[in-house]
Amino acid sequence: MKERVKSLMLALLVLCSLVQSYFLIYRLPGSDPVVKTESDYIKTENMGQSAEAEDMLFPSQIAVHLGEDRHTVFYPDSAFYNLIYSRLKGRQFDGFQRYGVENINWTEIRSRHTGIELQFGDGMPVALLQKVMQIAPDPLFEGESISRVLIYNSENEDQVRVFFFSSQGDVVYEATKADLTVQDVRQQVDFGKDWVPYTLVNGYYIPEKPVRMVETGLEIGLFSTDQMQSSLFSDPSITRYIREKDGSEIYTDSKRSLQVRQDRDWINYTDPAAPAAGENNPGRNVLSGVDFVNQHGGWNGQYRLKKTADTGGEEHTVVFQQYYGEGQFGAFPIIDISSFHYGEITLEMRMGTITGYERSLIYSTGEFWEKTMVELSSGDELREQLARLEKESEIVSLYPAYLPSLSKEGLQLKPIWAVELKNGATRMLF
Repeated sequence: MKERVKSLMLALLVLCSLVQSYFLIYRLPGSDPVVKTESDYIKTENMGQSAEAEDMLFPSQIAVHLGEDRHTVFYPDSAFYNLIYSRLKGRQFDGFQRYGVENINWTEIRSRHTGIELQFGDGMPVALLQKVMQIAPDPLFEGESISRVLIYNSENEDQVRVFFFSSQGDVVYEATKADLTVQDVRQQVDFGKDWVPYTLVNGYYIPEKPVRMVETGLEIGLFSTDQMQSSLFSDPSITRYIREKDGSEIYTDSKRSLQVRQDRDWINYTDPAAPAAGENNPGRNVLSGVDFVNQHGGWNGQYRLKKTADTGGEEHTVVFQQYYGEGQFGAFPIIDISSFHYGEITLEMRMGTITGYERSLIYSTGEFWEKTMVELSSGDELREQLARLEKESEIVSLYPAYLPSLSKEGLQLKPIWAVELKNGATRMLF
């Protein structure tokens, strides 16, 4: 009998505790509920996916040097690219020494010696590269940004040499302690023996046989203005609506603003009064940018860190570029153009805090309505096209890419050659 009474008393105490908790949380006199209900905010539907920064830190391409002025190039997500990069991520690099880049003929080294070269485009901060490669901490170059990594067997093939090139273009760092053997490099070079041959010309590579890609038409969806407002404003109900003469729509809560270009399916969010949260560190800025996108719209596909650059004072810009791929051919960047902004997510930052955010409202549903095999120009035909561009400015790089456009069916991705010029322009060859 006593046990029964104890059980009843215990159950009553638990029930009273639950009732008291309810009133404390939801019914505090003279104040709003502590916990917001779904009706207080616009319910945000699932948008893009969350991603880890490490997933976006990969080379734009891997060049393989076969010796005797023979080369080939592997692109992201292709089988040999993944195999080479995964192996290198497990190797250790230490004992750095610094040299002036002009002291060595790098073109001759790449032409004569067997080796591999990871290219990172505009540069990868060392602090981020350490997240995907086993690079020992070293004050000598920890504040650097790396544009490429060259690994090759020495003349008598009894030593592997590893060089990290500064994106500033003036210095190079040699890792004198790297756990790579001559045989390791030979095995990776062997992957390129039967692949498309390339010729090294003034620092970039021209294929001697056609490069194959898949022209694709993708079905799409569109993030709504309500979704973006709900994602970017703590209380969208207090935003004011302004319609500009150019047709764009602006939503503002007096501190932040969201500009929506309906004709281009593009948004530009600004928060100029955002308080600074730290120092202007490129690596931390990228990590903060990834976290911000994870929380405010997510990622609608595969992205790569394209650019991280100071824009003056405490300001910093971070750009992520979208990639699209089809099976064995690899993945290629989607080129953002002024007439149709798609393929890039751009963040403006001040001391680690996001003050600007630009992205497309378009996303792929994963379904396609067209797929066609395409062969890009190569050899002498491509050389003739490049020769015309050289009259405008020196060519910095050449790579396969996708040109996006909209049709009634959805998003069209057309394979092209993208040519980056020294004057900063990007030209497209069809």
